[in-house]
Amino acid sequence: MLQRRHLSRDIQFAKKRQRIIRNTINPKRWRKGRSIMKRLIFHVDVNSAYLSWEAARRVAEGHEDIRLIPSAIGGDKEKRTGVILAKSIPAKKFGIRTGEPVAMALRKCPNLFLAKPDFRLYEKSSQAFMNVCRKYAPVVEKYSIDECFLDMSGTGQIYPDPVLIAERIKGEIRDTLNFTVNIGIGPNKLLAKMASDFEKPDKIHTLFSGEVEAKLWPLPVRELFTVGQATAERLKKACICTIEDLAKTELQRVQSLVGVKLGRQIHDYANGIDHSPVLSQAEDAKGYSNSTTLEEDVKTTEEAYRILLALADSVASRMRADGAKAFCISVTIRGNDFKNKSRQKKLSGPTDITSEIYDVSKKLFSELWDRRTPLRLLGISLSHLTRDGYVQQSLFPDEEKEREKKLDKAIDSIRSKFGSETIVRGSVFQSGTDVGRKYKAQMESIKDKNNMR
Repeated sequence: MLQRRHLSRDIQFAKKRQRIIRNTINPKRWRKGRSIMKRLIFHVDVNSAYLSWEAARRVAEGHEDIRLIPSAIGGDKEKRTGVILAKSIPAKKFGIRTGEPVAMALRKCPNLFLAKPDFRLYEKSSQAFMNVCRKYAPVVEKYSIDECFLDMSGTGQIYPDPVLIAERIKGEIRDTLNFTVNIGIGPNKLLAKMASDFEKPDKIHTLFSGEVEAKLWPLPVRELFTVGQATAERLKKACICTIEDLAKTELQRVQSLVGVKLGRQIHDYANGIDHSPVLSQAEDAKGYSNSTTLEEDVKTTEEAYRILLALADSVASRMRADGAKAFCISVTIRGNDFKNKSRQKKLSGPTDITSEIYDVSKKLFSELWDRRTPLRLLGISLSHLTRDGYVQQSLFPDEEKEREKKLDKAIDSIRSKFGSETIVRGSVFQSGTDVGRKYKAQMESIKDKNNMR
């Protein structure tokens, strides 16, 4: 009887919470003006996500917690190939950095524990922590696989103390999923995201408008969201070294240094201004890309072509799944000198056909590569998208193109039903390169959900 009473109270509380949220977060009221409701945004960011998720799985299986030892995710320890995707705090003390070659990391720490990436595990873990967030927030936006925004605006009646409810969310993720998160709290997405980066791991930080001068402005300008290394260098040459310097510089001068659009954005950000909404569904992608850092340097055109086909297959299937087509195809290469080169081609008509994307990519690659420098990275990007189903018809239909369309459709259908690994193009299989792992993991997760219905 006591358990039933508690259950009944929980149900009543949940219903009351949803009723309050519906009454306070009214889209019509929001559109009339932001002054009606003060915004309250949380940014939830998993600490060392890939490593934490691998560690949580190992602990659940009775193994050692790799977060407590020098460890990392990425590459192959025996072959000493690949790059570091994530690292533990003890590994950081050896100077190991995310993105560096495995061979270099092993020279710094010969006893480094190295686990291979498992993107299917990452996708499941991502869904799990975001499901916890959805219990507390009326609107949750997945920003990436390991971070999300929560719009807590209008929930003051049920959550009067933002820090207290953030502690509850953080604690539930830690206690039920066995990994930690940082939570940033602010009046907009920019300040919430900046706050979550202040100090890690397992921390909660606030960055409200009244705290911008004390907490945000003293930071180096490079730490401001969207300011990359090249932009930071340009600003430093103009004696703009801190976020405060940027905030107090005239907008026109900033724009003359970095461009009109970016200048406006980072000037607003430096002053704590950001009006972007938290979206429960992500906006349509503006482009699709896929690249792979190679375990072994590529030295022949044949090897490069096989990898380009794997990349074209992965990125084209993602684009088709969203009902988009591209007018522009780009190829990027990186040699073992770590210099990037890229080239693009604009098409007369949009395409989503794998073979067409592959053919253009081969031509671009041939123009880029000197056939001498060993290659460490290959990538393909598709941009200038259209989601308009109209395609100009020719009086003389291209039978080869129609066959390729049917082939792509058949492959997509088989993969959606039976998994991404059930059918592989011949040259992709020969390449031995596992590209598009994140997308494959997402497709496997969707297939598992459909099977459970």
